[in-house]
Amino acid sequence: MNKFLFSLLVLLLLPVAAVIVITPMDSQKQYIFGLISIGLLFLLGISKSRRISVVMVIMSVMMSTRYIYWRATETLHFNSTIEAILGIGLFLAELYVWLILLLGYLQTTWPLKRTIEPLPDDTTLWPTVDVYIPSYNESLDVVRDTVLAAQCIDYPKDKIKIYVLDDGKRDEFAVFSADAGVGYITRDNNAHAKAGNLNHAMKLTKGELICVFDCDHVATRAFLQATVGSFLKDPRLALIQTPHYFYSPDPFERNLSAGRTMPNEGALFYGPVQQGNDNWNATFFCGSCAVIRRVALEEVGGFAVETVTEDAHSALKMQRRGWNTAFLDIPLAAGLATERLGLHVIQRTRWARGMTQIFRVDNPLFGRGLKWQQRLCYLNAMLHFQFGLPRVVFLTAPLAFLLFNLNIISSSASLIFAYALPHLVMSLYINSRMNGRFRYTFWGEIYETVMAFHLILPTIVTLLAPKRGKFNVTDKGGLLDVGFFDFNIVKPHLIVAILMIIGIGYGLVRAVFHNYFAIDPSVIALNVAWGSFSVLILLAAIAVAKETRQVRKTIRIDVAIPAIIHYANGISLRTTTIDMSMGGVQLVTPDVRYLDEEIEEVEIQLSSGAESFPVTQISGNKERIRLQFENLPLSKRRELVRVVLCRADAWIGEEYPPDNPFRSLLSIIRCVFELFYNTWKERRGKNTPAETTSKSEAA
Repeated sequence: MNKFLFSLLVLLLLPVAAVIVITPMDSQKQYIFGLISIGLLFLLGISKSRRISVVMVIMSVMMSTRYIYWRATETLHFNSTIEAILGIGLFLAELYVWLILLLGYLQTTWPLKRTIEPLPDDTTLWPTVDVYIPSYNESLDVVRDTVLAAQCIDYPKDKIKIYVLDDGKRDEFAVFSADAGVGYITRDNNAHAKAGNLNHAMKLTKGELICVFDCDHVATRAFLQATVGSFLKDPRLALIQTPHYFYSPDPFERNLSAGRTMPNEGALFYGPVQQGNDNWNATFFCGSCAVIRRVALEEVGGFAVETVTEDAHSALKMQRRGWNTAFLDIPLAAGLATERLGLHVIQRTRWARGMTQIFRVDNPLFGRGLKWQQRLCYLNAMLHFQFGLPRVVFLTAPLAFLLFNLNIISSSASLIFAYALPHLVMSLYINSRMNGRFRYTFWGEIYETVMAFHLILPTIVTLLAPKRGKFNVTDKGGLLDVGFFDFNIVKPHLIVAILMIIGIGYGLVRAVFHNYFAIDPSVIALNVAWGSFSVLILLAAIAVAKETRQVRKTIRIDVAIPAIIHYANGISLRTTTIDMSMGGVQLVTPDVRYLDEEIEEVEIQLSSGAESFPVTQISGNKERIRLQFENLPLSKRRELVRVVLCRADAWIGEEYPPDNPFRSLLSIIRCVFELFYNTWKERRGKNTPAETTSKSEAA
């Protein structure tokens, strides 16, 4: 009955919504209507109710649709062919953004907060699990801890088997696997890359469930106990995905100072987006940190090999067969982020090409087996990676007027502002309200701008020829001895930024002498403001290319755990860890009187038990002591992995503070300032010694 009443209400309100969307207004009336709508939205925003959020989303959708309708019916009149091409191109880019906005609202308005399904007390009822760790060209240093972490998972030993799937066919991996006591699987060829590797392993193993970890993802002890219970509760569950958490900084976090204090790029996807997908039974498989039912995979012929994103495509195939998928928003594993911006671009380009391939060869809008909500969720994921060309269009659009005096929007500046302002303000406010803890305002612009120029060609080529391209592996675990500026990655950004600055300068000149040029100053002001924002985002994207030096082989993890320091003289003192890594530990100095005493061991005390590790002191002062772990045998390193990386709560941290759009904008401005200031500071530092040397030689 409730469903019927809801449908009836929608039918009654549709004519009202249509009137709101299509009613024409002059600039003054549109200003008043827009400001009233914004005021009402802010007033509703006082309430934290989810239902109120839905009402606000509807208001935003109507205002954005009103803007698009006005653009389509009133502004597509041009005086020349070049203006028509550029103007229609800009409108198509806006139409793309409008569609993504609507699909995004569908995904994130009502996220599903799934909880852990407990396993039965009788362990004989627990299903058997095969853990796959595929590898190709990664170093043993990266893979070793992943394997050892998998061995630390709390699950009956007779019901779990771990396999290293080595497509690199390396002897040292075979030896390590034998020493560690895990299975080792290789094959004669590397057909279909990762998907082929996984499918080959499926033929040789028999576990009821398959758990996949990328070779750099270390699982916590609770991984299977937190995920497997869902398969017993729902016999049609094919997949449960957990977040990809990264304990090393990505290029944005490392190269931008503000990036270290805000949610990273993946937080939005592995938060509201996947939770929203879960609400519509459209959770994606993300290639790692997931458990899959073997029967479901076998029903669709194993992992998909038709595209380079075998993960999402495999989930789509299983959902077409009526299988369910789930997302558990608890970080139960952690891995290494891409170390350099160049590697980040390569990885994202592969994702974009793969999702475009799915769009072409297995379009979710067509075919049987999916509900309309699932189709739209998948459609949004595939269309998202087409942002390259629209983003470049938005960045460069002001140049048409500023440099060439071309009018690509046939309307007055006042009317454009009156229609665009409510659309932009309301959409930004809604997204900040619903997703502000996962993606700060304007930072998505930086992520997309960095990638935009690099995605245009791969996505267009893949749309035309979906079979082109091959799987590429993202390198992990590398070091960077010296900092450098990755000019090649941001070359197009630099060119566009320079052109935009020239255009803004020329625009300001024309604004001052507007009578001479016979141009409306308000039109110049609109384009200068638009161009200035583009420059700000471009410069922030360029700042990401300034790679910082990275020489630490292991990543420090901030964690406070009780510990005992054992000195060579027999004294033992209690203290607490400050941070830990696989290379060493930093502790609070327990007693300054023993700073000069030799330390033999450090004992880390967990609720599950204590473990001692031989150490060498690196440094010490009144506040902290730095200790380095000595070379450990395999059994001892496994315990170290359990202590450092496998704690059940290892990756559960505090939530980020709510988004503040103004503060977010200021943080972007700060990043741009630091780009110029730090560059000037470095050049000054390099020049100063040279000048000093020359003076001394002259003397």
